Amino acid sequence: MANREKDIDALLSRAEGALVVVDQIRNIGTLVLRRAKLAGLDAAYLPGLAAHGAAKLFGGDVKTDERDAMVIAKTALGVPDALLPAPEKSATIDAARSMASQRDHMVACSTRDKDRLRSILLGSCPAFEALIDLSDRHRLAVLERIGGPWAIADAGKARSGAMTRGADGSKVDAAWDAIMASTRPEDPLVAAENRHIRTLARRIGGSREEAEALDALIAEALEDDPVCACLLTVPGIGPRTASELVVSIDIDDFPDHDHLASYRRIAPKVRRSGASVSSTSASKRGNKGLKNLLIFSCNSLTRSRSRFGEHYRNCRARGMCHKAALKAVARKRIKAIYAIMRDKVPYAA
Repeated sequence: MANREKDIDALLSRAEGALVVVDQIRNIGTLVLRRAKLAGLDAAYLPGLAAHGAAKLFGGDVKTDERDAMVIAKTALGVPDALLPAPEKSATIDAARSMASQRDHMVACSTRDKDRLRSILLGSCPAFEALIDLSDRHRLAVLERIGGPWAIADAGKARSGAMTRGADGSKVDAAWDAIMASTRPEDPLVAAENRHIRTLARRIGGSREEAEALDALIAEALEDDPVCACLLTVPGIGPRTASELVVSIDIDDFPDHDHLASYRRIAPKVRRSGASVSSTSASKRGNKGLKNLLIFSCNSLTRSRSRFGEHYRNCRARGMCHKAALKAVARKRIKAIYAIMRDKVPYAA
């Protein structure tokens, strides 16, 4: 049926007492869940990875809406443990989540454009590409307003230097020397490259500014959130990590901190066969970005006098490498994070 309110309401009116199950709680599943809630029906969702795995158990390899619906329905009936309850969060949390999703999109766009820009510079002047820092606002301003290395050469050192005022002078000189020591391509190619470079530099700068603005809006939206305020009391957790935890975790979905750690990819999987028990690498499920944020935010704890800093040093003394020790600290800290999000209380050492 069409994903329209009239059609959905007509179906739900005949489904008294039924459980409404979707495989996506956002985008295509948003309207169905909203109408189910208004109709007073219970709702749940089948996570994407579980739906993908379940689809392999049914005959055929085609992908149609009808087959997807059949997989969701039969999995919900036969394996109800695979379902998760549809989350119910406040409008403020939903708004923060929406802004976080857009910020992540802006960061992804910036990364893609940086890769493309470096590819162009590498083909035009490798020596210049090796020296350019695309996270530097001054360098991006030059690339956006003037163009690539050969446009910079045509503009002259004085003009390009004026636009990088405040930057490291030695790096500016090194970049200029790299251009002067390289062979210039043909003029038609230079003209095409300059257009691409200016466009990409403008987009990179715009994406970064939008991401920073969204970060500020997310922090403002969650300023009065009690869970976010309590998370900020945990050593090593700043506004970015706290907001990410609030918008991406529904703590009621996790019965204990072990399940939360497993979902956040910072707990090893256990494999048991007979008398053989072993731990392997962490699960691939969950939010990879949040996992990295939880682990790398522990860098600030390595020299602290907190129990997390002490745990890091003990792990290193036992022969763990730096990354493994950071992951161990993140695993220990997730216990405190779970308790704080569950009980809405500040951290107590």
